[in-house]
Amino acid sequence: MRIVKSYQVTEEELIKACKRQERKAQKLLYERYAPKMFGVCKRYLRHQEDAEDVLIEGLFKVMSKIDSFNGKGSFEGWIRRIIVNECLMFLRKRHNFKLTVEISNIDIKTEVTILDELAAKDILVLLDKLPLGYRTIFNMYVLEGYKHREIAEELGISINTSKSQLILAKKRMRALIESNELGEVG
Repeated sequence: MRIVKSYQVTEEELIKACKRQERKAQKLLYERYAPKMFGVCKRYLRHQEDAEDVLIEGLFKVMSKIDSFNGKGSFEGWIRRIIVNECLMFLRKRHNFKLTVEISNIDIKTEVTILDELAAKDILVLLDKLPLGYRTIFNMYVLEGYKHREIAEELGISINTSKSQLILAKKRMRALIESNELGEVG
């Protein structure tokens, strides 16, 4: 099969061609998914260079493991999971999440209206202002849909630490919005 133009290739055809290790198909997969997955990397990693490195590593893993994609579920979701895991591996190598402070018995209202009020660009600005632990757990829970148990297993922390870091991240984001720091940057 020859890949002629990207808009003529369905996702299924693209996957089959990548499984046959066709270079043009691999290039097309990169062009189709790299921009969105780079956004995922930027949510986890503060520095552009780190996000670029992790994106390349993640997409390389996608290409080398594409035979394991069985066609069940979303292909983009499968790619996203690999990219998120690469981001988490990068963070675990450089940071000790066990050093985060665990709090308990906090009574804070957790209405989730922040995401409804902010544009994606504004969220990235806010996430960049959060400490690493807050940002990572906020990403995993709110934006990626992980459960606290999954976050705890992935990061090697307790479920309560995950919950408390999320509460503190929301509190910090709310404070940033209220203090108009977002307006100064955006």
